Amino acid sequence: MRNGTFWIDCDGMRLSAVLEGWDGSPRPIAIIVHGFTGNKVERHIVAVARAFNDLGVATLRADMYGHGQSDGAFRDHTLYKWLTDGMALVDWARALEGVTDLYLCGHSQGGLLVMLLAALEQDRVAGLIPMSPAAMIPEMARKGELLGQTFAPDHLPEALGVWDHGLLGSNYARVAQAIDVEAAIDRYKGPVLVIHGDQDESVPVQVGIDAARRYARGELVIIPGDTHCYDCHLERVTAAVTNWMEPRVHG
Repeated sequence: MRNGTFWIDCDGMRLSAVLEGWDGSPRPIAIIVHGFTGNKVERHIVAVARAFNDLGVATLRADMYGHGQSDGAFRDHTLYKWLTDGMALVDWARALEGVTDLYLCGHSQGGLLVMLLAALEQDRVAGLIPMSPAAMIPEMARKGELLGQTFAPDHLPEALGVWDHGLLGSNYARVAQAIDVEAAIDRYKGPVLVIHGDQDESVPVQVGIDAARRYARGELVIIPGDTHCYDCHLERVTAAVTNWMEPRVHG
């Protein structure tokens, strides 16, 4: 397998993926997942991938269902569909001859995704890095407060409006209501680094603090003065990834 952009099949749906830092020799690989309405080429996603690559860790970035260049409509995506995608990415990465360890890293909704995915793939995941993880989505859906809109949680609207991205079907909220984030956190016993900006306008920093505290081996790096997508101090985010990963790769 060569570095570059290609398709990964997930139950007949194509995921647009990018493999970087792979030369066929034994090395770890990190799967990096974007957030809600995001994609695999966002500035912060690429920067974190470069930090892994600089340590000799290969990276697999992918657009998830209904996002970027991958198949599926944004309106139809749910966290269950993203979990299916995530498991397909793990299977693909683990099938590469020479992979030694697998790490998961995700931002925002992608951060929540990798938290859920690590619980399912605990025997295959060497470490986990949720960045600004939107771990409050399921609880907000259960309360009927999601994406700046309110609704009766037991009588969901057919669709929710999402800024300039159009409509999001009610199945998104239905699936979110069924997810137990705390159970997923408790299930994963491996090392975890949570990164969060203290000026996050989308996911309160307390969400990241609470997640790091609950993990059995959780660590927390707060980025002072930074936003949800690290518009101010992205270099501190990549430094946190490097500092946490380096002893695991070269120690």
